[in-house]
Amino acid sequence: MTVWTQSEMEKRLVRYADLKGLRNAFIDARTPGSDRKENFTIIGPGVSENPAQVVHIPEAHGFNFGAARQPFGCTNSQHSHLTAETFLVHTGKWRFVFGANKDEGYLDVEPGDVATVPTHMFRGFEKRDEGTGFLAVVLGHDDPGKVVWAPSVFKMAEDFGLKLLKGGKLIDTTLGEKVPEGAELEQPPTPEKLRELATPPMSVLGQYYLPHAKMVGNPGSALASEGVEEAALIGDVDAADGFKAGPIVGHWQHGFALRRLKLATGATIPAHSRAEQEVIFVQSGTLEFNWADGKLILGAGDTLTVPVGLAHGFRNPASADAIAFVVRGAAAPAAPVWATAKAAE
Repeated sequence: MTVWTQSEMEKRLVRYADLKGLRNAFIDARTPGSDRKENFTIIGPGVSENPAQVVHIPEAHGFNFGAARQPFGCTNSQHSHLTAETFLVHTGKWRFVFGANKDEGYLDVEPGDVATVPTHMFRGFEKRDEGTGFLAVVLGHDDPGKVVWAPSVFKMAEDFGLKLLKGGKLIDTTLGEKVPEGAELEQPPTPEKLRELATPPMSVLGQYYLPHAKMVGNPGSALASEGVEEAALIGDVDAADGFKAGPIVGHWQHGFALRRLKLATGATIPAHSRAEQEVIFVQSGTLEFNWADGKLILGAGDTLTVPVGLAHGFRNPASADAIAFVVRGAAAPAAPVWATAKAAE
């Protein structure tokens, strides 16, 4: 049985201030308007095309957790994913733009909102207000595959010396890198492929967006108590922890459930364990994570992955509400197992 010491648990905590990003993670890294974005791979391999990308925690979770940080006006070019791509808006106002040519609808989001984009369709996003913004991103599966770029992205990339090999490796010819002998270049999607990646109507895409003002605590949550709310955000199926499917239900499989925890000042959640992976991302406030051998104090933008089976609790030690997004590594999470009979009452 693993003993989770203070030092071992600190290795599972990635603080916002310690994030190591990459500005040339993708083929659009030098495209004007996209050349100032930073990509972060926090848990899992992610979809970066540059082997220089730092992976903070490589352990398989059944999903990946990463982020993008961009200044005002910076864009992320049109691309399509093979697995779920779910955005947790941490800071800044953003616009998600749909279609290979950015002409098939858009969605505006702000801090605290959640939006998930279907697989096999083109999307991009841009930072709309002054200052730098941060988007946390959940990608489905241990191996989320590589992205498919819109045709225009390939032409712009070549103009700035970047080429993409089949398999997803980026070649930077401005640094003297050459395409290996016998290697094949990734080609723009064909007209047939573009038809396969058609954009659903906005009436459908709008169902995959949940503004923070509409996130409502579920009184049936096993964690709910005085000063503690757990709100359902994404759930493709009913689960055993007091949550029905929804409010966001994908027509594709996410493979994980997403919730929002809110603790008032002084509120606590007693020690309990989980049967699936649990990743905590602090949206705002201060959250204490505690277990038998120690505790960690998490602040806004920090990410913690909780070992499966570890009995742990939460407390809000500050004067403002603590709000955290929680990714549970199963489509239908099991009920928590309380450490004591008293806690389960």
